[in-house]
Amino acid sequence: MNKQTGSSKNPFDQQSPLEGIKHIIAIGSGKGGVGKSTVAVNLAMALSKYPNRVGLLDADLYGPSLPRMIGCLHQKPGINPKNKKVIPLKRFGIELMSMGFLVEEDLPVIWRGPMLFKAVDQFLKEVNWGALDYLVVDLPPGTGDVVLTLAQKVPVSGGIVVCTPQNIALVDAKKALNMFAHLKIPCLGVVENMSSFKAKAGDPPISLFPRGQLDTYLKANKIKKLSSIPFHPDVGLSCESGVPFLESYPDSEEGLAFSKLAEVVQSELKV
Repeated sequence: MNKQTGSSKNPFDQQSPLEGIKHIIAIGSGKGGVGKSTVAVNLAMALSKYPNRVGLLDADLYGPSLPRMIGCLHQKPGINPKNKKVIPLKRFGIELMSMGFLVEEDLPVIWRGPMLFKAVDQFLKEVNWGALDYLVVDLPPGTGDVVLTLAQKVPVSGGIVVCTPQNIALVDAKKALNMFAHLKIPCLGVVENMSSFKAKAGDPPISLFPRGQLDTYLKANKIKKLSSIPFHPDVGLSCESGVPFLESYPDSEEGLAFSKLAEVVQSELKV
């Protein structure tokens, strides 16, 4: 058996910063259904209002939701004739890119790993992002090929894990947190989404999920809870209508929670 030599390459040596982009923020979760994309969209909106130059990359190649959530269904990006790079769509002042702009909403993307690697690389390096303070990347659920490619290709400033309060979600959130640690992506903290619900203003909060050990786990592992986002039906309706919740209800309790999240992220990254 041949011994390994010094010629073996570390895949993370492929990393190279994206020109003009100060910070890349990865939004992950160990499972679907916890509101990760909703958090990613509204965090991007909140960051842009400070103001910052913000881009949003929908890296969920199998299940892209950005076109519907931000009102860009059936729109196609252009091509810059000078450098042949893709021109991202722009809505609410945010630069946008998604596989959903390239394929019809009801058509499946049936790809193996190498094709995913190439697509992520192209979304990062062959899109004309321009100068951005933040590029928010909405990762697919789980701990697979896309986040590995992201970590190998570009330096990621920080990762955020979205979790709902119950233990069944915490089990998978732990996997996402451990994934960030394994890939040497600094963890900014956890967003507790759908933390509680008020039937009307002034009512005591109601727990939609059984309270688990999320707070205990975060404290024991010295992980920050960045924000607790209350549940409100209008958050879901905003996703369906294509107008982000923060655009319509910036002064609501939920809107202020998204704004607080952006404030904490900026403080952590010290832009």
